[in-house]
Amino acid sequence: FSHIFFTHSILCCLHYGQKRGNDNQDCAALPLISGSATCRIVQEQCCVTVLEDKMCTTGINMAKDQGACDSLFTNTCETKTTKMCCDCCLLGKAAQENGIPCDHNLSVGYQCSLVSRACCVDGASNNQTFLTCLCCFLGKCAHRCVGNDTCSCFKGYKLKPDGKSCEDINECLLGASNCRGGERCINTEGSFRCQREVSCGTGYELTDNNNCKDIDECETGIHNCGPEFECQNTQGSFRCLPKVKCGAGFIQDALGNCIDINECVSQTGPCHRGQVCINTVGSYTCQRNSVNCGRGYHLNEEGTRCIDIDECKGPEQVCAGHGCINLLGSYRCECEPGYNFNSISRVCEDVNECRHYPGRLCAHKCENTLGSYKCSCTTGFKLAVDGRNCDDLNECESKPCSQECANVYGSYQCYCRRGYQLSDIDGMTCEDIDECALPTGGHICSYRCHNTPGSFHCSCPTSGYTLAVNGRSCQDIDECLTGRHTCTENQSCFNVQGGFRCLSFECPSNYRRVGETTARLERSDTIRCMKSCQPTDIACVLDTTHSISHTFISLPTFREFTRPEEIVFLRTTVPAYGTYHLGSYDVKFDILEGNVENAFDIIKRIENGLYVGVVRQVKPLIGPVTTILKLSMRNLNTQGDSGQNIINVHVFVSEFWF
Repeated sequence: FSHIFFTHSILCCLHYGQKRGNDNQDCAALPLISGSATCRIVQEQCCVTVLEDKMCTTGINMAKDQGACDSLFTNTCETKTTKMCCDCCLLGKAAQENGIPCDHNLSVGYQCSLVSRACCVDGASNNQTFLTCLCCFLGKCAHRCVGNDTCSCFKGYKLKPDGKSCEDINECLLGASNCRGGERCINTEGSFRCQREVSCGTGYELTDNNNCKDIDECETGIHNCGPEFECQNTQGSFRCLPKVKCGAGFIQDALGNCIDINECVSQTGPCHRGQVCINTVGSYTCQRNSVNCGRGYHLNEEGTRCIDIDECKGPEQVCAGHGCINLLGSYRCECEPGYNFNSISRVCEDVNECRHYPGRLCAHKCENTLGSYKCSCTTGFKLAVDGRNCDDLNECESKPCSQECANVYGSYQCYCRRGYQLSDIDGMTCEDIDECALPTGGHICSYRCHNTPGSFHCSCPTSGYTLAVNGRSCQDIDECLTGRHTCTENQSCFNVQGGFRCLSFECPSNYRRVGETTARLERSDTIRCMKSCQPTDIACVLDTTHSISHTFISLPTFREFTRPEEIVFLRTTVPAYGTYHLGSYDVKFDILEGNVENAFDIIKRIENGLYVGVVRQVKPLIGPVTTILKLSMRNLNTQGDSGQNIINVHVFVSEFWF
């Protein structure tokens, strides 16, 4: 009973709220017909719903009738709702016109989506405010409420078994679409759309309503008609029509040119029997037929019949020097040897024997002539007596070469004597070989090379050298040995490469010379001064230098210096494998002075168990250079330095490499 009473009270509140809304009264100041807060809420919400439905209906009708919402420019509460419904209805109509599904997923709000969908499917429902209020209040229907407290769905939807919810109708599956042949149905939410399966093809375009429309190439300007043509549109294509029209008797080609029509060929029997058709430019004429003799015949004097022409007796030499035989309507030539009769051209034609019998007439080359042929030979041969074969030609008889000639089969070869070479230009002239300019010319002679016709000769520096027996190398002249030096009696002559040096040595004080002075010094000679102190000369006794020696060496300017050259060996008597506790010695070698450009060094080596100092040239020196290498050889024992020996190496570097 309480439920029935509550429902009756609610219905009274609904009726009252609907009436106040229809009277356009203020919904916020309604007199209360009940003290219940629920009744007050139902009164106000139904009143507001009626007013909003009326304003929304006004906007929808404006969108449908006027197609625009521009007059709703004021921003009051009433016009705001009206303009919203007008705009949303226009949105639904635009979706329908452009083939967009009515259930589009635009985020425009729930109420706007309902208005847009209703205008799109053109199914705006009658506003039954009371049922709308009741159904919406009770939350019964998903789409809309109808009479008898029941629910219904928008177009494109169907009611679910629960009587409230709506689900989409698949028109494509049910066959309820209106898609034409060649179109495919695609289901959408609340509707469907048709999509063409095959393209329209060349010359057509697809319209918004899914139809194929012809493209007017002439109007759009996408044709390729030239300036002499006019464009004419056709279905799916176009034609180019010439602007210039041809007159009767002419036909127009693809380029618009007027070409004469040969009516005698294109028409069947343009003239009467007994007439012959003659084509003219743009027309034709008909002439009476006359007696016409065939080839090889002519009319008799009366002009009534055709008789044979004797071509052999005519003024023209039809066989041109050959025999002629007349035939009825024709003739035949009896050709000379080397000619064949051509029955088509009726002349005697030369037989090309070289082509008919290739390789069988001539040994080398065959040349056709009128009625015959002739043989010839390639270079280096001459025609034999039989006129067909070829014999070798001895070209050397005509002396084509500047020096020597050798005949070969079919040719010849020039060659040159020693010291000459064959010219690259003519292959016959012999040119002198400049041996001095060859890549190896720098090694032919030790010093200088002089070219001569067909040969060369070498020379040496003007002094100090003489040419060797091989005519290429330069040998040093030993002036000390031959007596061609200028040294005095108290000087010693030392031969160097390319000259000599006059040397004299005096031992310093407290030193005495060992051995006598010789007039000529060899490379292995050594002048030695030994220390000799007076018993009272303490400074001399304390001097650690035991001896001062002089030795000599002559070196060339090394042309190719690739590794150190060992030039002096300082041999000692100090064993290399002694032990210090037995008082054994060690040796230290140093260069004290005269090391020009650091071109020398000294290393210690062990030979036969003894220490040896080896002086090496480690860098090239460009002569002439003279220097004295002052070497120190220190003897070491367990107590330290036990004294040194000084060796002065006189180094003479020659200007030349030989």
